[in-house]
Amino acid sequence: MAKYITKRVFLAIATLFIVCGITFFAMNAIPGGPFDGEKAISPEVRRVLEERFNLDKPLPEQFVLYLNNLLHGDFGVSTKTGRDIKTTIFSSFAVSAKLGGMAVIVAVIFGIILGCIAALNRNKLADRLIIFLSTLFTSLPSFVFGTLLLLIFSTKLNLFQAWSADETNYVLPVIALSASPMAYITRLTKTSMLDALGQDYVRTARAKGVVQWKVIFKHTLRNALIPVITYVGPLTASILTGSLVIESIFSIGGLGSKFVSCITNRDYPMIMGTTIFLATLMITVNLLTDIVYKIVDPRIKLD
Repeated sequence: MAKYITKRVFLAIATLFIVCGITFFAMNAIPGGPFDGEKAISPEVRRVLEERFNLDKPLPEQFVLYLNNLLHGDFGVSTKTGRDIKTTIFSSFAVSAKLGGMAVIVAVIFGIILGCIAALNRNKLADRLIIFLSTLFTSLPSFVFGTLLLLIFSTKLNLFQAWSADETNYVLPVIALSASPMAYITRLTKTSMLDALGQDYVRTARAKGVVQWKVIFKHTLRNALIPVITYVGPLTASILTGSLVIESIFSIGGLGSKFVSCITNRDYPMIMGTTIFLATLMITVNLLTDIVYKIVDPRIKLD
């Protein structure tokens, strides 16, 4: 286990370096720059700004300087707002993490429960109803579902405000964000449960007279959760980074909206900082997912 984790950490560092390089050089290959806008600036001001952000140097030198600052924990400042990028990222991510964390919990809990119910009631009314709803939520785009929730529960029924600091106003965004992954987890759990229920060790446990709830929770569900864990790892990383569409519909100023706005404004330091942060989050979650594999099923070999 220790050897595997060490190898993965070094691989993660190499992956981050590659992500940094690709993002940096691809970003600078796009025509234009962060100081190109509708309002023209004088050549003197442009020269000072480019010198301030090291944009007057050759690209390889800029990249080396950025990596050096990054190793010292300096993400730089925004070329548009002048704010510290690290502060902006963490303050925005706190909003996205709160929303995304609740969405992940709702999706996993209800997805597993509904999947188990569907598997244990195969081809019955409950199974058909759950599969119908999961198919509907999977095929329904999140922005359409979010808009419908906003229209029905905020505009028509006036049960929830569009958005405010009140905790109850996380209800609609969480539902909109968790609906699709919950539907996928439901189908995945059902398939895994049906496969596990047909295994020899389950039939042996039932032949020995083991009570039904022990067969389900101790023998069947534990092995059926492995494919679910595979999906939940990357899902957690993607949801925690924030959903631009959901954040825009419900006026939530999370990291997703900041990421898109910095691309639109060609805010080079902000683009780099956000990309590195998201890549680090994704790599870390994938590493933790692989470790959980081993805990759930010791038979898995992590080579």
